[in-house]
Amino acid sequence: MAQLWGGRFTKQTDQLVYDFNASIGFDQKLLHEDIRGSIAHVTMLARQGVVTEAERDSIISGLQSILRDVEAGELAITSRYEDVHSFVEANLIDRIGEAGKKLHTGRSRNDQVALDMRMYVRNHVKHTDALLKDLLTVLYQKMEENLDTYMPGFTHLQKAQPVTLAHHFGAYFEMFRRDRSRMHDIYERMNYCPLGAGALAGTTYPLDREYTAQLLDFYGPTLNSMDSVSDRDYVIEYLSALSMIMMHLSRFCEEIILWNSDEYRFVEMDDAYSTGSSIMPQKKNPDIAELVRGKTGRVYGSLMGMLTTMKGLPLAYNKDMQEDKEQTFDAIETVESCLTLFTGMINTMRFREDVMERSAKNGFTNATDAADYLVGKGVPFRDAHGIIGRLVLYCIEKQASIDELSLEELKGFCDKFEEDIYDAISLKTCVEKRLTIGAPGHEAMREVLEKYKRYLECE
Repeated sequence: MAQLWGGRFTKQTDQLVYDFNASIGFDQKLLHEDIRGSIAHVTMLARQGVVTEAERDSIISGLQSILRDVEAGELAITSRYEDVHSFVEANLIDRIGEAGKKLHTGRSRNDQVALDMRMYVRNHVKHTDALLKDLLTVLYQKMEENLDTYMPGFTHLQKAQPVTLAHHFGAYFEMFRRDRSRMHDIYERMNYCPLGAGALAGTTYPLDREYTAQLLDFYGPTLNSMDSVSDRDYVIEYLSALSMIMMHLSRFCEEIILWNSDEYRFVEMDDAYSTGSSIMPQKKNPDIAELVRGKTGRVYGSLMGMLTTMKGLPLAYNKDMQEDKEQTFDAIETVESCLTLFTGMINTMRFREDVMERSAKNGFTNATDAADYLVGKGVPFRDAHGIIGRLVLYCIEKQASIDELSLEELKGFCDKFEEDIYDAISLKTCVEKRLTIGAPGHEAMREVLEKYKRYLECE
């Protein structure tokens, strides 16, 4: 078909060149944004007297009919068209005639593309934020249910000190809450309208860019036309934030995969989020957690691809920028599906509280508290540290925990031990006496949960 820009050319583009140049295979995702932007543009043109009200109404009616027919499956977006913008314009002209040719007045493909992509990303920033809130709501519920579910806390993958499952999940609540704040930051920076920037230097038509921005729910128009058509910072910021989300999901998935193993047995995955083995009938694999972990690299790749695409581009628009779409669309789809599936997986997961508590008891997670007990009895900390170190070695040889030793055995290491040592190093005491804000103690966690509740309610 003849190109809408073909007046300058004396022969058709080579088919291979046309196919290589075309973006219709992926940018058709922008149909809703393209039509909404076009309706706002022609509404502004009529208000400014550039087109008549009758032309405006005809154009809007034609645009709406195109959208309806595509959604109803009565109009196909095919490779006959170079991109979604030419698809819309060509079909509009076919439907309403000469008036359709006036839609592009005062507008370039460059600012049209910039607008459509910005609106598409803006919509998904809001959707990603909503999915993060759903996940945080599930995490909050699990925290409330597990304030007294004791488990070992780890450093270097070695058992360190006792915590609760609520406290452990709280760490991820903080991560995903920061992810939401990044969505808010991106939205605030990107929510300015590039339409009216033209190809790169504005236009001689009397456009009202403030009005167009208002119609499209932007804070206002962008303030430099060259930057308007060549800016993809918001895409890179969004891909960076999506990569951060995937990193957080991947860390969480790695722990769930470990916890699901026979060596840990902290959790049992719901059948709906697990698969079996084709040869080993005993297997129940945490496939969703593994796939989320695996897809993290895919999203990272989209970010690196976009950074690389933009790193050497001179002002203003360059065709390279067409590469912003496929990798961004793929990253968005990947993250949104991962968030949805991960939230369901966490919500249906069963926790083995007895196994977690036994693991904490058997891992000497109360060793620091035993040393603190001796300090309270007047033993210098460095001496107490050495005493408990030797005591742990003895327990390892005997295959016992510290609180399973008799008082006589304990006194063999230090005569400061008394009967109250057993209460001092119980898991409950070890956790409950940590009451500073941010610690796992019951009162501290209750205070944090109240803050989280208010946070979820006010958003």
